[in-house]
Amino acid sequence: MGENKFFEVRHAVEADASAIAQITRDAFGRYCAMADLSTCDALCETPEDIIRDIKEKIVLVAYIDDEVVGSVRVTVNEAEKTAYLSRFGVSMKYQNLGIGKALINMVDITMRSIGVREISLHTASKASGLVRFYYGRGYYIDSTDKSRGYIRALLVKKY
Repeated sequence: MGENKFFEVRHAVEADASAIAQITRDAFGRYCAMADLSTCDALCETPEDIIRDIKEKIVLVAYIDDEVVGSVRVTVNEAEKTAYLSRFGVSMKYQNLGIGKALINMVDITMRSIGVREISLHTASKASGLVRFYYGRGYYIDSTDKSRGYIRALLVKKY
């Protein structure tokens, strides 16, 4: 990455779907390797699936110039004032630049602004780097389960 490159975060638009699909495939390919999985649902998504999510969920992207370099999706349960974070990933080319932190910070700002009291997510308990990342953002492990054939940690953050 050249000098003086800055990233910004915004809500995704339909035109971002293909870039989000590529970032998701790359991120979840690495996730599957960390969790010793042969595959996961995220690897089978199509741009059409992502467009549906853009219409139905909060989907944020980080971008540099016109290139999408990270994304995250959040499903909000307005009645319960809760949310679920999913499909979080940053392009390998742009790792360790604060992009992931910025995306999660924008999720936090958005959740607080709409009155969400609690957000949760699942991650592989073996993915210690991811667990540490989320701990650093204020999440804690609420429980674990093996419903998908591996130990998944349910992480929660209260606002």
